Amino acid sequence: MITADQFWNWCVNFFLFDPKEPFIFTGYTFWIFFGLVLLVDSFIYKKRLIRHGFLFLVSMFFYYKTTDLFFLLLLFTALWDYFMGKLIYQTVSISRKKIWLTASVVMNLGILFYFKYAYFFTDSYNALMGTQHEVMNVAAHWSNGFFGTHFTVDKIILPVGISFFTFQSISYTVEVYRGHLKPVAHFTDFAFFVSFFPQLVAGPIVKSTDFIPQLYKEYALSREEFGLAIFWILNGLVKKIFLSDYIAVNFIDRVFLKPDAYTGFENLMAIYGYSLQVYADFSGYTDMAIGIAMLMGFYLTKNFDSPYKATSVADFWRRWHMSLSNWLRDYLYIPLGGNKSGSIASYIIYVLFIFIISLLAQSWLVLLISGVVTLMLVALSQWLKSLGNWLNTNLNLMLTMLIGGFWHGASWNFIIWGGLNGLGLVFYKLWNPISPWKNKSKWYWRIWAIFLTFSFISFTRVWFRSGSNNGWSEMTETHNITDEFWSATLMLEQIFFKMDWSVAPMVLWAYKSVFVTVLIGMVVHWLPSSWKSSYRNFFAKLPLPAIIVAIIGVIFFCYQVISADLQPFIYFQF
Repeated sequence: MITADQFWNWCVNFFLFDPKEPFIFTGYTFWIFFGLVLLVDSFIYKKRLIRHGFLFLVSMFFYYKTTDLFFLLLLFTALWDYFMGKLIYQTVSISRKKIWLTASVVMNLGILFYFKYAYFFTDSYNALMGTQHEVMNVAAHWSNGFFGTHFTVDKIILPVGISFFTFQSISYTVEVYRGHLKPVAHFTDFAFFVSFFPQLVAGPIVKSTDFIPQLYKEYALSREEFGLAIFWILNGLVKKIFLSDYIAVNFIDRVFLKPDAYTGFENLMAIYGYSLQVYADFSGYTDMAIGIAMLMGFYLTKNFDSPYKATSVADFWRRWHMSLSNWLRDYLYIPLGGNKSGSIASYIIYVLFIFIISLLAQSWLVLLISGVVTLMLVALSQWLKSLGNWLNTNLNLMLTMLIGGFWHGASWNFIIWGGLNGLGLVFYKLWNPISPWKNKSKWYWRIWAIFLTFSFISFTRVWFRSGSNNGWSEMTETHNITDEFWSATLMLEQIFFKMDWSVAPMVLWAYKSVFVTVLIGMVVHWLPSSWKSSYRNFFAKLPLPAIIVAIIGVIFFCYQVISADLQPFIYFQF
């Protein structure tokens, strides 16, 4: 029996930040919070200005519960870009517009680089120069001096979801500059767009031109849309708890933690299994985000389109993390020149990347070798015009994928992962015109293409997974670049040199529940899209009592299969 004092203490703690109980879609405290939000929203949804202000405040509270006082950073970002949008729109001179846009982008990227890459650049500089500089938390130092707080100044903690809301905010000022969007009238409107809690910490990245017009539409939610929203929430919950967490805790995490303790076959199965885990984890989050937003009358960007049905690397990246792929395409790849040719900005970024790789290697020799190779390519390009044209047309593609890798973290592993995917795209452009398997209308060629694509993507993720922090205790840690690199190479060594197929039956039997779960996940994933649409629509049209029964059944099932404490979503760290 809960006493009055216990209940009161729980209520007080509900409003305080607790690193052991952050708001997460798989935790019951989030659904209490969301239920209260819906209750209040049901009384004010017709009063647009009040509603946006309320949703902005609860979104800030959600971020506070997720990442403590970093909600102030989110508030600053919203204030900065709200006024930058106003200045860009009101300014007539194109050159002055560019100045305000540059101020917006530099401030956003500056904050992102400070929190995400400060350790990387400091450690690399120390290694190259023989110095012993230490990272200082400027914000903590300033707060301690002005307000008498006692924050730790020698450690920078990465705010959850900073990359997502930074990219989202940049899209606003860019679209205002391009003339595709008028600045919002009220600060609360813009702040609500930047901080909207369902997709705040792990996406999808919502473009301002897609979301802001929805702010001024009347709230509407049909009976069928309500059912569809519930379906997406339940679908995401099953993906996260039943698929992602279960196979991770019971097999994948064990192998990646100490790959040399397992045979090549077990390492191979862990790599393939991780592809399902990261998909179920990330798409599970976005499914729930889409459903939660839909219940409030907002529609988020589709983020996944059955990526493991892809028949090529290019097809995969049209289906995977679509909001990030589209953001990089619209705000990086095309402005750099797309597939036409490299621009001055392309070459500047190329030089910066050579410098970053030299910092990662902590060696001036790498910078020297890279410079020599670059000069040789330039000389060959002048002699062989076809080579020069080919390099120009593929430069932006490689840079975009490398930046996409670096966006995930300052680590060799993420650079390699992005670079391998870039090489995969370039190779596909060369291979596709002469491929004997180009005709995908034949089912066996299609299956072969899907298998090859899935295998390539899975093997690149050896680097991605080894460079990721996957537990709550790891979220505040910096990347150990050396350990991450050798962990990935050790796994590949086990597969290529210590493969033992004789243990396959024993391994499959010992982890039969894990492999059955993986098989179920992949079979559902490969179902025809028309089938998936049919059962979604069937669920959406069910009578309300049947939906309630389904909710209770799914919750009961998911919490029966939980094998450990609730796991963070993988993309919280990005």
